[in-house]
Amino acid sequence: MEPPNTRTSSPGIIGSTPLLPPPMLGGIPAPMPPAVAMPPVPGMPPNMAGLPSPMAFPSMIPPFSMPPPGFPSFKPELTAPAPDIAPLANQSSPWSEHRAPDGRTYYYNSVTKQSLWEKPDDLKTPAEKLLSACVWKEYTTDAGRLYYHNIETKESSWVIPKELQEIKDKIAAEEATQAALSAELPPGEVPLPSSPAAPAHASALDEAMAKTLAAIDPSLTTSIPIPEDIKPEEITAPPMNNLSDNAEQPPELQYKDKKEAIEAFKELLRDRNVPSNATWEQCVKIISKDPRYATFKKLNEKKQAFNAYKTQKLKDEREEQRLKTKKNRENLEEFLLSCDRVTSLTKYYKCEEMFNNLEIWRCVPESDRRDIFEDCIFTITKREKEEAKTLKKRNMKMLAQVLENMSEITYSSTWSEAQVLLLENSAFKNDVSLLGMDKEDALIVFEQHIRNLEAEYQQEREQVKKRNKRQQRKNRDNFLALLDSLHEEGKLTSMSLWVELYPVISADMRFSAMLGQSGSTPLDLFKFYVENLKARFHDEKKIIKEILKEKNFEVKCDTTFEEFATVVCEDSKSASLDAGNVKLTYNSLLEKVNC
Repeated sequence: MEPPNTRTSSPGIIGSTPLLPPPMLGGIPAPMPPAVAMPPVPGMPPNMAGLPSPMAFPSMIPPFSMPPPGFPSFKPELTAPAPDIAPLANQSSPWSEHRAPDGRTYYYNSVTKQSLWEKPDDLKTPAEKLLSACVWKEYTTDAGRLYYHNIETKESSWVIPKELQEIKDKIAAEEATQAALSAELPPGEVPLPSSPAAPAHASALDEAMAKTLAAIDPSLTTSIPIPEDIKPEEITAPPMNNLSDNAEQPPELQYKDKKEAIEAFKELLRDRNVPSNATWEQCVKIISKDPRYATFKKLNEKKQAFNAYKTQKLKDEREEQRLKTKKNRENLEEFLLSCDRVTSLTKYYKCEEMFNNLEIWRCVPESDRRDIFEDCIFTITKREKEEAKTLKKRNMKMLAQVLENMSEITYSSTWSEAQVLLLENSAFKNDVSLLGMDKEDALIVFEQHIRNLEAEYQQEREQVKKRNKRQQRKNRDNFLALLDSLHEEGKLTSMSLWVELYPVISADMRFSAMLGQSGSTPLDLFKFYVENLKARFHDEKKIIKEILKEKNFEVKCDTTFEEFATVVCEDSKSASLDAGNVKLTYNSLLEKVNC
């Protein structure tokens, strides 16, 4: 018996377009009748994204003469010689089998004038009905591999589900019984095929199966039988079912602008799930009965929107395929990286032996698997090196902590001394990892520890130096403050001598604090101070001359210093003048008057 045909194109569509290959192979779906939907691409158990799309119903069909499911096997009551026997058709059924110009089989109902690609229930054997009632369907990929799809939950699986396996086991048992009965017949006689219709005393299982078939059987597009002499190009779309000639036409839809109309037309195409590889003629067969089909009056506008929809849908399908392929690769890579059986020394053929029975391995092409395997081995090798490096760092860190807690080791300790002290330390001798630590690494840690101790020692010395320098600077600042006070009192001038002021200066504690420290001595600071006062002489001389000019005072031979100083000090600008510089200016002016 020929297996049920699951092609979903309407009878009469020009040519026969191949069904959608698995998305991971980049296939494009063929046009389908409006009321028949292809099972989705397996969304699958983990790591089964991108599995092949359905290609056909299960190829294993029970013999036509198999008794209905649930009934005991029976021995045929009527036999006939084999050469004269022919399969009996259900004479009461309006369905008849025909063949399209492209060689595909379809079925025609002479009463309802309806044509179907799928075999109607009236013509199905009990085994086919039992399989149809099951929510799990069997499909075949382009590569000939079987997978299973649940039409209710949309779940897909490579492994045959328990429910479907039980049905197949039951069918196989009944086939074996039927074969045994056939073997008991005399030579030259065969049993007459049983009627596909269920007997009147059908079991509860058959009743439930019939209800399930009625619930899941969609209303399909009608057609008429295709005469052998009619070409596929001459076939037109059949009328819709359940629409009378006098049916009221829906009101014409109105849109505010062309953009909204285009979006409505595209929404129609999306609602009807028009394939991206459909031709305009195929598209018209699918959407022509929808009121939104009349959105545009001009054919070129409809085709323009249709082409834009196809371009976007093809782009979306390619993106979906890309994402699924990427997901499969990512899942395999994650699996290999997390598997404890895969190390940096594992070879590809070894992985092939270990994981060949896993779907996560098989759903990725060979070339991609090798690339992913090589990348994973590189990553695992890197990870193992990182783990070894981490252990090394851990041991070195722990040893450094042990050395830091040992106050007996100083910056001058040797490695031999440190080894003796370490063996006496409980934290070191109780750590197995530290005891097995590489000696070179341990020596590096000890060397670094000694350098740290030396650095701490040097740092302490530097801090002491800085404190001393800071204190010495304060002592110098205090001594300069002493000189400033003497200058304000008039005891220290640009003409002062160290021997004259030494008794006064040496009696102050600020002078004593300067003794013994490095750097400038009190005498040096005194000389610098006097030199600075002398350097101000020329500037202060100008100020004194300005004061005398303002006072109309002239220096004469008989002018005393007291008179001169009195006139100068009366002006506010003389507050910053050095007494020694005032005296020197007075002497200079006397020399000019030739006294």
